[in-house]
Amino acid sequence: MARWPDVPDVYGWLSLSERGEWRLHPQGDALLPEHCAAGAVSPGEAITSPTIVQFMNRNYAVDGAGQWYFQNGPQRVYVRLDAAPHILRTVRDGAASQLRTHTGQDVASISAWWLDDTGKLYALTDVGPALVSGRDLADLLAQLHLADGSPLLDALERDSAEGQLIQWGKQNAAAPLRFCAASELASILGFVPCPALSRITP
Repeated sequence: MARWPDVPDVYGWLSLSERGEWRLHPQGDALLPEHCAAGAVSPGEAITSPTIVQFMNRNYAVDGAGQWYFQNGPQRVYVRLDAAPHILRTVRDGAASQLRTHTGQDVASISAWWLDDTGKLYALTDVGPALVSGRDLADLLAQLHLADGSPLLDALERDSAEGQLIQWGKQNAAAPLRFCAASELASILGFVPCPALSRITP
């Protein structure tokens, strides 16, 4: 890296969708919709090459300010996050179920769960803040239970789940479940949804 000391960081060219898809923005317009005029934000183009996706997954990291980026050689390409830095999916490992990020990392521990006011479930994991993928949410919710063994879904129906310790799988430690507004998630979990905004905000 010392051979390229003045390579500038790149903003606005890459995003991560709620489904865990890397998306390229050739016009550099990867800004969050709420910060732009209606229709000004491109959804980007899906990056589908397995080789490129694997390379990006291996070189995905976060800086000290909570901004996530893809390290492309000497250059950092900062990422707009449509939901969270990681997207979690459930995978089967024999009889057991495992949570795995969109980058292929298995989650070893969860220290907190957050359910927002739109019904999305987030987790603070050992690999970083994460959203449970929508397609896996129902399956995971059915596996979560309170410390006494009762299903989380029952507690949610009774509106008594806030602050409860919940557990996923027998081998995983229980962690608290909190409720919050979707607009508060990034601040609570400590990540920057759109690093590009820091480049255009006076």
